[in-house]
Order: sequence, then structure tokens, then C-alpha cells
Amino acid sequence: MLTVSLLVCAMMALATADDADVASNTQIGASCPASWHEFRERCFLFVPRGMDWADAEKNCQSLKGNLASVYNIQEYHFIQMIITQQTHANPITWIGGTACQKHSNWFWSDGRPFSFTFWCAGEPNNAGGNQGCLRMNYGEHHCWDDFQCSGKLPSVCAKNL
Repeated sequence: MLTVSLLVCAMMALATADDADVASNTQIGASCPASWHEFRERCFLFVPRGMDWADAEKNCQSLKGNLASVYNIQEYHFIQMIITQQTHANPITWIGGTACQKHSNWFWSDGRPFSFTFWCAGEPNNAGGNQGCLRMNYGEHHCWDDFQCSGKLPSVCAKNL
């Protein structure tokens, strides 16, 4: 019994040491995983597969992130650049804005404040009464539009370094 207890304690000590090493390595000199693109201490990933907004968010969460929140125009242009590099176009794409609970209250799926916006003229308009999700690259100005969450679009994930 003592041998089993010592073995368990040794395994726990080694696991704790490994976890501490991983935590320290990810904080010092951290960089984005392969296929992700770094901008201002966050990593972004374009996901070309069309999904509805909820499945796109779930996919981003499985990658330890969320659909991308956008804080300023420079970040928005960076996200657009990633999409253009991979698609050679400007496809309409999901990002993390949602107003599914109440149309006038927009928020980011990662919980950050919804302070910067790049809405197209006349948007958000909640056309048909069921447009609670945010898509980017809409229209000739490649701005934001509220859209039905059931639409199948590519998406952009983001996570902190």
C-alpha cells in the first residue's frame, strides 16, 4: 500500500512539474500555432469550411479560442488580409459578434466589450426579425452586416497568446 501511495505522489509531482513547465513556456516567447497568424498578442485563423454561426463558434472553442472579436480598424484589415491571402478573394465570413438574445445588444462571443464597429450603412437592421449574428466583408465596402445565424459561412477564430 505504501508503494502505491508513493507511486501516486511521484506521478502527481511529475505532472505538476510538467504543467508548470508548459505554463512558463507558453507565457515566455509564446507564438501562434501553425496556420495561425499573430497580430498584437492574439492569434487568428481563417476557417474556410462553411458552418452556421454556432458551429463556427464551437469549432473555434475546440481550438481553444472563439470567433474573432475586433477591436479597431487595423485589426479588421489584418483579418481581411489573412482571408485574402488564403482565398484570393473577400468572402463574407463569420466573426464573433452576436445579438441572439436581444437585437439591440451586440456582444463578442469571447466576452470582450463591443466598442469598435464597422457596420455597413443601415446596419444592423435585423431584417426579417431574425438576424442576430455578425458577418464581415459584406457588400462593396467589405463592412459588417447582421445575418441569420443559420447561414453557412467560413469563419475567423482568435485566441490570446
